Amino acid sequence: MSTAQAGSKLQWRSWLQQGLAVATLVVLFGFFTIMNPSFGNWSNVSGILLAAAGIAIMAIGTTFVIATGGIDLSIGTGSTLVAVVFGVFAVKIGIDPVLSLLLAIAAGALMGFINGFCIAYLGLPPFIATLAMMMVAQGLALILSGVAPIYFTDIPWVRDIALGEVIPSLPNAVLLMFIIAIISWFALSKSRFGRIDLAIGSNEEATRLSGIDTKKWLLMIYVVAGIFTAIAGIVLASRLSSAQPQTGVGLELQAIAAVIIGGTSLMGGRASIVGTVIGALIMAVLLNGLRIMGVQSEWQFVVSGLVIALAVWFDTIRNRSKS
Repeated sequence: MSTAQAGSKLQWRSWLQQGLAVATLVVLFGFFTIMNPSFGNWSNVSGILLAAAGIAIMAIGTTFVIATGGIDLSIGTGSTLVAVVFGVFAVKIGIDPVLSLLLAIAAGALMGFINGFCIAYLGLPPFIATLAMMMVAQGLALILSGVAPIYFTDIPWVRDIALGEVIPSLPNAVLLMFIIAIISWFALSKSRFGRIDLAIGSNEEATRLSGIDTKKWLLMIYVVAGIFTAIAGIVLASRLSSAQPQTGVGLELQAIAAVIIGGTSLMGGRASIVGTVIGALIMAVLLNGLRIMGVQSEWQFVVSGLVIALAVWFDTIRNRSKS
């Protein structure tokens, strides 16, 4: 098979995966609407989009990481730590809120830097390095917050980051999600950053031998993921008008599931930003639908776990057929 034919076949598979993801989203939405017509009301749809926004932003950053064949388990608790850092600086210490926001985003970048340094330069497996960061971030969030929420009642514009409406009836968090998705699509598809990202995932050794400093680029990719985690943390804190020290636990699994459902391969070398957003919407629709149907929260965890397992299984099948 020629290179052109192989590329065409790979592109066709990518389109098929995204088509299946869209079909799944439509079927789920139709099913829950039939079961409860109020599910299709714009107020509920807006809520679904709002719920998906934070996960989608987090997942988009993770897409760049998984495209290299890596993983980032620290994004959930990392987003919580960023929100707590913002709260500590802006509320407890009294630093200017805008500066506090920048410092919180810098904290996310620092987490990504540490992850990337441990993986690229110290040689730690991504699973171990980011698992360690996940636990560190969770502990620091509890320590810095004093195991208590930090409320932003004296900084009213914080709420507008996610819940304000630059476009009428469309929460700012949703608008931010689409803007970030568009920028990330260009970065992955049209820039040198994206080409090297995918090349590392396809064959890191060959990429290194071609003269590319793969360690430097891996470090940059994890820093970018850390920044996306920070933005997601700010969005989640804005929705709640507070920094809750335990809200991020488990969000990394939803984000990773969204990435895999959207067609990004856990083995690296193949990624889709559009697919990731669709995957986040599928997770949001599923969880919202289960709540509206009155399914108990413990069963929602069961269903989410099954969805993640199925997503990984399909990814395994895709990789087997590719080989």
